[in-house]
Amino acid sequence: MHRTCGNLHTNLLHKMNRRLWRPAATHYHLLTIWRIQAPLATVYAAILDSLRWPDWWVGAQYVKQTVVSSGNGINNVRRYAWQGELPYAVFDGCATRIERLVAIEGRAQGDLDGIGRWHFFQRGAHSELHYEWHVHSSRWWMNLMAPMVRPLLIRNHNLLMTQGSDGLARLLKVPPVDQRNIDLTKTGVQYFGDRY
Repeated sequence: MHRTCGNLHTNLLHKMNRRLWRPAATHYHLLTIWRIQAPLATVYAAILDSLRWPDWWVGAQYVKQTVVSSGNGINNVRRYAWQGELPYAVFDGCATRIERLVAIEGRAQGDLDGIGRWHFFQRGAHSELHYEWHVHSSRWWMNLMAPMVRPLLIRNHNLLMTQGSDGLARLLKVPPVDQRNIDLTKTGVQYFGDRY
């Protein structure tokens, strides 16, 4: 089956799960801000090339290209497997927006469904990256135990993002990244791409 962003394949369990069980506790709207002392073009190139993330991002178990679409990367589908303190989370990510040095956005479907967005900014000698992860869990056990699992999933996400920032700093041979994590779901704060 040919897959694009509009029709990523999900199994029957995921389809049933999304229809039957989706309490508010299964929704996550997280923002991570990285501030790194490196040229924006270099930082952007490292993030854009997600096939190489496992080379430097400890939590990225693998990234595999499953669909190659256009030359500009839009509608490309890649399968991502992540592991922090919790078992693997696997999802297909489909690129929906790629704007050089400005933004990369994709739709996720699998163990987590939703949207991931990178925004890139030049702030003097530093590059600033905002990663917005607006998803809901689709694993039945996550949803069944949502109130108990939610803090663990957020902690796991923050750990994975820290592993990414540490790996990016090592890759670019620059000082450690300054990182902030914000649970936008909990705070109720609206995020507008460059401010909240």
